[in-house]
Amino acid sequence: MSATGMQAPQAGAARPVRADAQRNYQRLLTAASAAFTEHGADDVSLEEIARRAGVGIGTLYRHFPTRQALLEAVYRDQVEALRALTVDLLDSAAADEALATWMRAFVTFGSTKRSLSSALLATLDKESELLSSCSRVIRESATAMLTRAQQAGTARADASVSDLIRLAHAITMAVERPPAEDGQLDRLLAIVLDGLRPQPPG
Repeated sequence: MSATGMQAPQAGAARPVRADAQRNYQRLLTAASAAFTEHGADDVSLEEIARRAGVGIGTLYRHFPTRQALLEAVYRDQVEALRALTVDLLDSAAADEALATWMRAFVTFGSTKRSLSSALLATLDKESELLSSCSRVIRESATAMLTRAQQAGTARADASVSDLIRLAHAITMAVERPPAEDGQLDRLLAIVLDGLRPQPPG
């Protein structure tokens, strides 16, 4: 457990030690995440992901023997990136700026998460280790960001972690619906962040 009290999701299969294998592993995760966000987790082939990563299909299968293994690895990697960002923001940014940056990252993560969650729930129970541990990390990250902003007086005291998560989910769903509008995400996020600020008396 880190100094912030957040637990990272448990790692899956041990990552390769060789530098080139590690680079290929990360390239595959990055390519898969982008492809899943663009097309959905069920609508992109493993061959396409390998092509985007610049590796052969055999290399993909050495790291991820099945589509399910790749889905789980991408999901864990996305949650771990959000956790790492939280730790960095808690150490380096002002409370209001940190919350705004985290909310943007969480909304972006939500686009990938929605696609991955549907695919994963087809094979995993909601109480599985993967989903439960990742859900815990997300909630701990949101708690850390909101609590710091409330303590600094830049977030209203009656806002809850559930409010934060639901608002981010709402923005994710809204910007996914056509027709897409330029700047829609920024506009909705600004409205939500304004609503989270303490209200003047009277």
